[in-house]
Amino acid sequence: MNYAIIAAGEGSRLAQEGVAKPKPLVELQGEPMIGRLINIMLRCNAESISIIVNEHMKEVRAYLESLELPVPLNLVVKTTPSSMHSLWHLSRVIPQGKFCLTTVDTIFKEHDFKGYIDAFEVDESHDGMWAVTPFVDDEKPLWVETDEQMNITAFRDKKWPEAKYVSGGVYAMTDKAFAVLDDCIERDISRMRNFQRALVEAGFKLQAYSIDKIVDVDHADDIVTAEAFLSE
Repeated sequence: MNYAIIAAGEGSRLAQEGVAKPKPLVELQGEPMIGRLINIMLRCNAESISIIVNEHMKEVRAYLESLELPVPLNLVVKTTPSSMHSLWHLSRVIPQGKFCLTTVDTIFKEHDFKGYIDAFEVDESHDGMWAVTPFVDDEKPLWVETDEQMNITAFRDKKWPEAKYVSGGVYAMTDKAFAVLDDCIERDISRMRNFQRALVEAGFKLQAYSIDKIVDVDHADDIVTAEAFLSE
């Protein structure tokens, strides 16, 4: 499995709240968030890891360049206007075939992630598998509509009475999705959620995989929440 990490955000809210370290280097259980993700991916049969950081993250870049990994590390240094644009730059270095993408501030338990990856690796009937969760932690969650077989039918900005899941910020798909991504860039579409909608509109078969709890680290208080979650 190939993996990709988006770590190109500014982390401005954490900085405003007194967190001195760049977000990817904020430690959880004594390990930088980005290092924790990389190690989990290595333990989940990583064949390559592709990461994008912004041009101002010199500390993060130095940290990544200091790593000696048993698989190729493709590092992209680029400041982008959105996560969707970050993925577009990553698409130039991610190897062909299946891959899993996550943002650096998405916190999950390793055994949950491994179950998700195992499910996607054996799935041959879908073009992608999205990690979803009934736990709502994001300030502006992306709600995921599914049918009874957990096929994704729509992505919505607002909750509706039957809504059960929000996007967990973890996306597994194949390089077939890059054609849709290119089209979004050409049409000046922005935001990751609009790329996801474009995949559904293009007829991609996306499966939802439910994980009980996934949390985001956007604020200083979220670091404490994430530490407690991982210690449960």
